[in-house]
Amino acid sequence: MAKASGFLEYERKNGPETPAGERIQNFKEFHGRLPLEEQRLQAARCMDCGVPFCQAGTMIAGMASGCPLQNLVPEMNDLVYQGNLEQAYKRLSKTHCFPEFTSRVCPALCEAACTCGAQGLPVSTKENEKTVIEYAFENGLVTSGKPKTRTGKKVAIVGSGPSGLAAAMQLNKRGHSVTVYERNDRLGGLLRYGIPNMKLEKSVIDRRIKLMEEAGITFICNTNVGVDITGEELARQYDRVILACGASNPRDINVPGREAKGIYFAVDFLTKVTKELLDHDFKSVPYDLAKDKNVIVIGGGDTGNDCVGTVIRLGAKSVLQLEMMPIQPTERRADNPWPEWPKVLKTDYGQEEAIHVFGKDPRRYETTVTEFISNEEGNVCGAKIVKLKSEYDKKTKRMRMVPIEGTEEVVPADLVLIAAGFLGSEGYITESFGVECDGRTNVKTLPGFYETSVEGVFTAGDMHRGQSLVVWAIAEGRNAARQVDASLMEYTNL
Repeated sequence: MAKASGFLEYERKNGPETPAGERIQNFKEFHGRLPLEEQRLQAARCMDCGVPFCQAGTMIAGMASGCPLQNLVPEMNDLVYQGNLEQAYKRLSKTHCFPEFTSRVCPALCEAACTCGAQGLPVSTKENEKTVIEYAFENGLVTSGKPKTRTGKKVAIVGSGPSGLAAAMQLNKRGHSVTVYERNDRLGGLLRYGIPNMKLEKSVIDRRIKLMEEAGITFICNTNVGVDITGEELARQYDRVILACGASNPRDINVPGREAKGIYFAVDFLTKVTKELLDHDFKSVPYDLAKDKNVIVIGGGDTGNDCVGTVIRLGAKSVLQLEMMPIQPTERRADNPWPEWPKVLKTDYGQEEAIHVFGKDPRRYETTVTEFISNEEGNVCGAKIVKLKSEYDKKTKRMRMVPIEGTEEVVPADLVLIAAGFLGSEGYITESFGVECDGRTNVKTLPGFYETSVEGVFTAGDMHRGQSLVVWAIAEGRNAARQVDASLMEYTNL
């Protein structure tokens, strides 16, 4: 283990953050790293438990507990404590393709299952991971990994998000020739356009893509498979195909007035902002999208929070974030014991920034929109909202949120962002390949497998499991690559 008494001697300390008032002036990452010696003391807090739930990656009460990648967390933490970051990187690389992504955007399932967290604050494994991978990049330890020999097999991957990139890296390492198709103008999928720059600077993606290109992976942008090239054509050209297109079908809010201008799906809006910034090398900021506007964000979660942080940087006049569900408790309830995922109130960076700018939390719980109001030009100018309550539905035998009569209210809205989640894969791509989908429009496979109903066509990531986390997408990409390799070579060493 790291240090036998470390968890008793050292308090948890997080890396420095740029104050809210400063960071909202730009789109730069704002979460820094501790000096190496201080990070070593944080790693010393790891207890090396007899049963390390942090690396289990199992489902408990329908929620993930521990890292889905099964990162060897206590071993990595011990090596960080020893100051042997080169070996820590090698250990981390055995299970993980892209620590530079998860150490920035992952909600840290490992920390939620940390034994230290059962009675106090968990080990800062996420920041330990970031220290390891950034040290590795800074010291030339991260190489392209170009294979010495090729198998002669060709694999196409549709989608360059985290699952597609992970599968590409693994299959290329094995010696297969890999081509990744991306419909957007830049690579990265939701890493690129769904996550704002202040959370994940796009140079971090570019750095990794450059190494993957040097390793021999071919990337083709601006090609929409299912439109520009059919699934049948792609399947003929390659020995295997992996569909990793994400759960990119957004859930809508179907209420009167939805057709008004100024109402966007959250990912479309975030994409528009990021594309403008990237196209102009951050010298042009699209303030016109939100400046001096009353903004409503519908939906909580990471995407809703990202919208709040983004519109504040664009000069919004006000921000209101609506969540249908009740507010979470500030501490675990008895029916949500460790090591389950803690269902507690989380105030993320966007809400923190709204509190700094407007003096209050932007979230309003148990509330939904019943109608959008537009002006004579057809632009949204307001929204009717109503309070909700939980009520048992005898027909479905489930609790549901229902409106409370007499609580209707009209609030100003010049810009509405719908961050209500996703419904699954887009029909045109699944239809082009002829693959079966389940009731939630996720691509269907046998449990624990990644091959679809069409022989030679596999799937991974959100397209397979539904809307989820980056770490789950990476795990799915690695697992799909293993099964593709086995199908091509009759065995696998991935």
